[in-house]
Amino acid sequence: MKLVSLLLVLASALSAAPELFYSKYFKGSIPEYVDITVERNGDVTYREAKDDDNPLKFQLDGASVQQMFDLANKLDHFQHPLESGLKIANLGLKTFRFSDGAEQHEIQFNYSQDPSAQALLDRFECITETERDYADLDRTVHFDKLGVNDALLQTQISWDHNRLVAPEQFLPLLDRIAKNESYLHIDRERAAAMAEVIRKPPSPQGRTQPGLSQ
Repeated sequence: MKLVSLLLVLASALSAAPELFYSKYFKGSIPEYVDITVERNGDVTYREAKDDDNPLKFQLDGASVQQMFDLANKLDHFQHPLESGLKIANLGLKTFRFSDGAEQHEIQFNYSQDPSAQALLDRFECITETERDYADLDRTVHFDKLGVNDALLQTQISWDHNRLVAPEQFLPLLDRIAKNESYLHIDRERAAAMAEVIRKPPSPQGRTQPGLSQ
């Protein structure tokens, strides 16, 4: 039985698709801990606790996934140190991990000067900021209708600064606000406008911005 179990574990590892893992621990920050798993097929899992049994999940577009895996490839799948060695303040302990079947490489650092590491870190930070925005909007939609406007404004700011990842995940919440008369009229209008922009394909000159009044 032990041999069968071992073989099953090995078979599962060998058949597993490549994935990237990121975590950050910074005592005193909000949140203190996050971890993100990006699978090669675009499935993303976001947690704010190691034992989180109800993580946020969404789908990342193929181009974004490819960019992240390309950056990991430039970093040799995290087989070499990334720490700058500079004497700087504690910015939080970051972990990058690459897994592909039986192959797994992990590196930890506080601050890196490597451009590819900085770019990949920024991609993960964008995901963190987006899921924080999503969680705040979801909370206000269900439990604090007076806070919906502020949550919508924060989501718009993230969009305007090109920090919103997979904005389609917001559509169910935006549609709920826009179509429910129990929300303030200004909130309904703002949500409808944001949903329209998210659904609109990007123009040849670049992405259309919501342009809603503050």
